[in-house]
Amino acid sequence: MRDRRSSLVDGLDGGRPFPRVLGMEAAGTVLARGEDVDGLEVGDAVLGFALTGGGTYAETTVLSVLNTARIPEGLSVTVAATLPVAGTTAVDVLDQLGLPAGATVLVNGVGGGVGLAAARLAVGRELRVIGTGSTAKREHAAAIGVRFIDYTAGDVVSAARELVPDGFDGIVDLVGGASLRTAVAPLAQDPRNVIAVGDMSVPDLGGRFVERRIDRENLERFARLAIEGALSPVITAVHPLSDAPAALATVENGHTSGKVVIKVA
Repeated sequence: MRDRRSSLVDGLDGGRPFPRVLGMEAAGTVLARGEDVDGLEVGDAVLGFALTGGGTYAETTVLSVLNTARIPEGLSVTVAATLPVAGTTAVDVLDQLGLPAGATVLVNGVGGGVGLAAARLAVGRELRVIGTGSTAKREHAAAIGVRFIDYTAGDVVSAARELVPDGFDGIVDLVGGASLRTAVAPLAQDPRNVIAVGDMSVPDLGGRFVERRIDRENLERFARLAIEGALSPVITAVHPLSDAPAALATVENGHTSGKVVIKVA
């Protein structure tokens, strides 16, 4: 992999120093299991998280038994591979907000895997969804029912206030930094309903950090939501493992929407 560091690369497995194998999430077939593993068998199709927090950009890897679940019949391995991080995060932020039908929610950074999954889920819950992103992210967001604000085309705050003058019932922040502090957080009616996925400073603004639920029971629930269509990830590219550096570069540079999947075989 390239030596250039980024918040995305660091986030792929907890920021451990190079050299290392990247990747937190995976889906595939169980080749072997530990002696104390219950509920999973060799040959099962599963999805889950890497045992050490990283190492899934590989032909084989080791998953954490506490954070691994069977892939239910009817769900493809490709879709399942997108669920452990993006899919589960999308469900977690919306469950944490707990907004009723008809409420307004702003997804700051709607074009990525988590953003599009959260937006689709929110639309399915009959929320009014507004999302921010760059021009390239408009098409996928609009296709699932998002009112899109292009941050490259003008002032986000003014555009958001024009759409929702009284402030948003909930905000999902996937950008952090100055965007969260000076633009997005002040748009909330109640600061407690600002949920950040990446910026740990959100409590300083009165908001909350996402509460993650990645145990087997919840992974199984999220997989069922995917089968039902309530949680339907947008997959924009599938690359072979040999193209992993190029795939990661595309994501880092912001040139893709939704999820990019690396396929081993």
